[in-house]
Amino acid sequence: MTAAMVQSERVMALIPAYNEEENIPTVVQGIRQVLPQADIVVIDDCSTDRTVEVARASRAVVVRLPSNLGIGGAVQTGLKFARAQGYDTIIRLDGDGQHDPQDIPALLAAIKSGKVDAVFGSRFMGKDSTMTIPISRRLGIKTFAFLVSILTRQKATDTTSGYMCLNRYAIDVLADYLPQDYPEVEGRVILHKAGLTTLELPAHMRSRMAGISSINGWRSIYYAVKVSIAALIGAMKEIPVVQKELDYDSHTAHPTAGRYRSQSYSAAGDHPADTEAQTT
Repeated sequence: MTAAMVQSERVMALIPAYNEEENIPTVVQGIRQVLPQADIVVIDDCSTDRTVEVARASRAVVVRLPSNLGIGGAVQTGLKFARAQGYDTIIRLDGDGQHDPQDIPALLAAIKSGKVDAVFGSRFMGKDSTMTIPISRRLGIKTFAFLVSILTRQKATDTTSGYMCLNRYAIDVLADYLPQDYPEVEGRVILHKAGLTTLELPAHMRSRMAGISSINGWRSIYYAVKVSIAALIGAMKEIPVVQKELDYDSHTAHPTAGRYRSQSYSAAGDHPADTEAQTT
């Protein structure tokens, strides 16, 4: 990949948000400091607080959903927006401030290498995570990782992580097939079914800066059961295998066809609904 090609690539930072008025300014500022060339897009999932106003004040593009769709619907809206606008790469961070923008360069470099299609930040691969996870949730996360590892026949450590970087192939697949509710686990299975390569890299994650998580108490049990069933169903879905371009041109960022059998990263991974929205 030449320097001119890298410079011409369009990168979008995607932030799904619901009632994150206290966190959005810090998240946007953090992204802008490490990735000033990226366009920052906040998908507002029908917030009832001032999320839209503070996002606009932070000079982010805001896409407002007409009704609350949940995290999957918000992310899929962002993916459809990115595809329609011709972005080459997406960096997705949560709006609660848990994802450290300082990890963006490593995720982006892996995508730009052309060896992988989707990179996920894993909180379990680093040694200095400051994020506290209740035992019940940690058990659920490990269960999902085991399930995805079995279904995809590749090691996964943090399948509930929403911290990710996607190339055009992965954007296109997930824009069409990402589930509407709690999408991270099933999304990994869908990418595998589409024949795309994935990778996990260490990422620093923190407890949310402000606000309350939507997953707690009995909802954690509901979440665990629903996600497990969704992952199994996802493994049975008919997902078209992506045919990659062989040559560089203005519409493709990666030169290879087929899946890579090996990679040089010390990490875990693959070794080789349309929505009406208002943009402001």
